[in-house]
Amino acid sequence: MSFLIKKIFGNLAWQILIALVLGIGVGAYLYELGNPTHPLHHYYQFSIINIFQPAGDIFIRLIKMIVLPIILSTLTLGIAGLGGSKRLGSLGFKTIVYFEIITTIAILLGIFWGNIFVPGHGIDSSTLATTDISNYTKAAAALDDKPHGLIVMILDMIPANIFKAMSNGDVLPVIFFCVFFGLGLMSLPQKQREPFLFFLKVVSDTMFKVTNMIMRYAPIGVFALITVTVAKFGFTSLLPLLKLILTVYSAMVIFTIVILGLVCKICKFNIFTLLRILKEELIIAFSTASSETALPKIIEKMEAYGAPKSVTSFVIPTGYSFNLDGSTLYQSITVIFLAQIFHIDLSIMDQIIIVITLMIASKGIAGVPGASILVLSATLGSVGIPLEGIGYIMGVERILDMGRTAVNVVGNALAAIVISRWEHVFDDNKARKYEQRYLN
Repeated sequence: MSFLIKKIFGNLAWQILIALVLGIGVGAYLYELGNPTHPLHHYYQFSIINIFQPAGDIFIRLIKMIVLPIILSTLTLGIAGLGGSKRLGSLGFKTIVYFEIITTIAILLGIFWGNIFVPGHGIDSSTLATTDISNYTKAAAALDDKPHGLIVMILDMIPANIFKAMSNGDVLPVIFFCVFFGLGLMSLPQKQREPFLFFLKVVSDTMFKVTNMIMRYAPIGVFALITVTVAKFGFTSLLPLLKLILTVYSAMVIFTIVILGLVCKICKFNIFTLLRILKEELIIAFSTASSETALPKIIEKMEAYGAPKSVTSFVIPTGYSFNLDGSTLYQSITVIFLAQIFHIDLSIMDQIIIVITLMIASKGIAGVPGASILVLSATLGSVGIPLEGIGYIMGVERILDMGRTAVNVVGNALAAIVISRWEHVFDDNKARKYEQRYLN
């Protein structure tokens, strides 16, 4: 018995899962204190502002602190080790093609699922709580003054000041800079190149060690973040939109098990093996609703699993802007849901427009704060659905965000394996040894 307890509490995944459950319990209690008539109401605001929110923010900030140094060092090393710009072009082309195919399938599944299960049927919009979305509508209006789609994506990728991009935490411009820097480094004579490559290797290895240190704090961070979420929204806000939540989550499960499972089968491995390998990262991403919290460990694990550094360091960070399977799946269902709420019949052409808009908009404003809602705004506007409908779902946005973040994590981890297979550089022997060591 003591051995079992020691094994459970010594396992990070179990620690995070226990923290998640405790956070839900404490958050539910604090939500009750949020009632102004409760005798202990004054403790509600104090505990949220001075204890739980800062404890959660510490974890998020620690992760943000290490993400860009890891991308800079690993991606530059990976590009320099590819062997030429032709190989990089092949890798980039295959990556974008794969991302577009999988994202389009996610959108189509979402539209199909929304039409089949009609989550907005029978819901009276007057009974739903609404939230002020003026900040999002202002941001969407600001985007109207900019070019959209591929043009804005290209402009946003090119940093006018790489140090400013780094300080803002913009991943795409950093990736763009690393590609050119890696190519330039690759063209230098070996005598000049080797010392800097060694330095980058030291930085990369050091940052992964730092990641392992930070992950010891993960259970506390997860506990604090989930406590704040439940304390603010409680469970009563979920009930009116429970059908939407169940529709979105069931679609995410089907997409992960069936669609990504089929991709896994084509690549000659099992989706459930991948999910077991990523269990800690999935729990963290789900709890924090932040893909960044899982990025460093995913790069490390997929490299250990058999995907080379040159692939993992390029594909996984790029996927965080281009391969948002969970987000596009959620957005397509939500568009159908809001159309049903407002009793708007969407024609086949309208639904084709939704697919095209989501494909373009999800790439065009990557990295913008509240990007998922802005993409949703652009899509609603394209088929004449009132934007105020977004206010109806904001009460459950965090719950939906948690699920779609976890799907995004699985999709990007899988992408590294798929591209490695496609490039014929995946190490099967390394994968088998890793499975035996990690899963047993």
